[in-house]
Amino acid sequence: MGSAIDIKPYEFDGSRKFVIQSAPTAVEPLYRDKPDYEAQLAALREAIDHLQNMMYAHDRYSMLVVFQAMDAAGKDGTIRAVFSGVNPHGVVVHSFKRPTSRELDHDFLWRTTIEMPECGRIAVFNRSHYEEVLVTRVHPQIITEFQKLPGEVTRNFKALWKDRYQAIRAFERYAADNGIVILKFFLHVSKEEQRLRFLSRIDRQEKNWKFSEQDVNERQYWDDYQAAYEKAINESAAKHAPWYVIPADDKKSMRLLVATAVAYALKQIKMNYPQVSAARREELQHYREQLGNGKL
Repeated sequence: MGSAIDIKPYEFDGSRKFVIQSAPTAVEPLYRDKPDYEAQLAALREAIDHLQNMMYAHDRYSMLVVFQAMDAAGKDGTIRAVFSGVNPHGVVVHSFKRPTSRELDHDFLWRTTIEMPECGRIAVFNRSHYEEVLVTRVHPQIITEFQKLPGEVTRNFKALWKDRYQAIRAFERYAADNGIVILKFFLHVSKEEQRLRFLSRIDRQEKNWKFSEQDVNERQYWDDYQAAYEKAINESAAKHAPWYVIPADDKKSMRLLVATAVAYALKQIKMNYPQVSAARREELQHYREQLGNGKL
């Protein structure tokens, strides 16, 4: 059943406009029951692990997986569910919080640039450089009060956003040209589902640590964030750096869609395990014989 999941309806690669109000936050379940969900996810994780190992051996490509979402959409759980079965040496997760003083001393792309994946590895960004055209667009005072930009830049926000979108497109184009396969996920949760998840964080003691008053306060800017996501996706969706707008009200279906997209993208990479020469194969056979008969 997992192999039959079609990820294309959720893909935005610049060939069509993204309209956030038309994007569903829920789909019919992609699984029959919990055991079926777990079996599908396990098979997808196994495929991702195998392909990442091949990518590591091939040593020419890497992958960047970006997660963006409204609060409580399920980024942490999805990252854990999709990548927990992959060799820990092959995957690294970076969570980008509020910028530190050191990060604010650099350009807005610096802190994500230094965490880009090495050849053969998958880097997962929990939030990313897109925060600089999402949170800061909803709260532009962050730029004027905290970011160390020249006055002539912050006096013209229209030009600033245009420049940032252009910088992000160039950054991702450069990454793709250097063998980094880019996938960007917007986990699209409804406002009502977010409300229910916030209530769960209050009602369930083991989730109390997740609750933040600031997250609730940000709900008053819901429409502004929706507009910012729509703009960011339309400005940066490209064939070499597509967005996937994933319905997030059902966590299990969401995770299956994300895992399907990652596995599919890895399968499209033209890679293989390194081939050895005939002479080297003879050498290996020689050592095998010695090891086999106990001489070494």
